[in-house]
Amino acid sequence: MTATAPATDTDTAAVRRAIASTARPPRPGPLSTALTFGWRGMLKVKHVPEQLIDVTITPVLFVLMFTYLFGGALAGSTDAYLQYLLPGILVQSVVFTTVYSGVALNTDLTKGVVDRFRSLPIWRPAPLLGALLGDSVRYVIAGTVILVFGVVLGYRPQGGAVGAVAALALVVVFSFGLSWVYSAVGLVLRSPSAVLNGGFMVLFPLTFLSNVFVDPATLPGPLRAFVDVNPISVLTTAARSLMAGTPDGTAITVSLAVAAGLAAVFLPVTTRLYRSR
Repeated sequence: MTATAPATDTDTAAVRRAIASTARPPRPGPLSTALTFGWRGMLKVKHVPEQLIDVTITPVLFVLMFTYLFGGALAGSTDAYLQYLLPGILVQSVVFTTVYSGVALNTDLTKGVVDRFRSLPIWRPAPLLGALLGDSVRYVIAGTVILVFGVVLGYRPQGGAVGAVAALALVVVFSFGLSWVYSAVGLVLRSPSAVLNGGFMVLFPLTFLSNVFVDPATLPGPLRAFVDVNPISVLTTAARSLMAGTPDGTAITVSLAVAAGLAAVFLPVTTRLYRSR
């Protein structure tokens, strides 16, 4: 019997050269991978544009309904109420959109797409980060629609275009932090409809028990205390001050701190859940 000699590194390299027709591409970096998944989110919108209905038509309906149904009763005229309402509707519309981050992630999970991503030799958090970067574009679209529609109806930001853009940027940053919470929810619950219902079950009371629609000065003590510390109220105050040209430093700082805190807590939680599902 003839003994077989063990393969050497030289033999292995020769075999690789024989079977490889082109040079092996370098492994993608974290940034390029995350941007690729962000582009995937944009392509989903391109091929299914109906997904934009929730960030375009719904906010417009909210503006029309509240301005012309309640404006005269609450502020004396629709024009005066629109000046108060629009920054709040901007906050409400963009914050509501964060729920769909969890819905999209849960849909990928239930369809097995996440299993395919985890089998790829890529930076593990890239699909999560890329998806949320893509969702941030949806936040910008929703906010821009609200601002343009408000100007058409007669809203005039005293802070000018700079104040309006600054307010939109602040709301998008806050929503990016909040979207990590709904990404975690999307990985915990078992169906997209459960994520949708659960998400709005929390956001509806938070937005309606805030200063988005009315001045809370006349509310009873305990309810007003809740409204004052509600993060949605603080964010609305910050956005309203930026659009009015009188930035409220405390409200802006608190809003940014809440966004950073949510991301700091839920980013590792979401990443851990993503690896274990």
